[in-house]
Amino acid sequence: MWLKIIIVILFLLIVASLTSGLIFLLKDMGAPSSKRTLYALGVRITLATLLVLCIYFGYEHGVLTGRAPWTGRY
Repeated sequence: MWLKIIIVILFLLIVASLTSGLIFLLKDMGAPSSKRTLYALGVRITLATLLVLCIYFGYEHGVLTGRAPWTGRY
């Protein structure tokens, strides 16, 4: 159950980072030296990588598929 909560939180953080990147892009159109949009992209890539790793971990260990030995449905 804890892994599913982490996956949902990571997904919501990715959406928040996407939104902040759009806001930074629109606000910083006249300032070419601003790197806030680039930093938001870096955060989003990091969060997406963590999300993929969590899903892979959950699938490989049977936590997301319900085939883990400790669930009783093996």
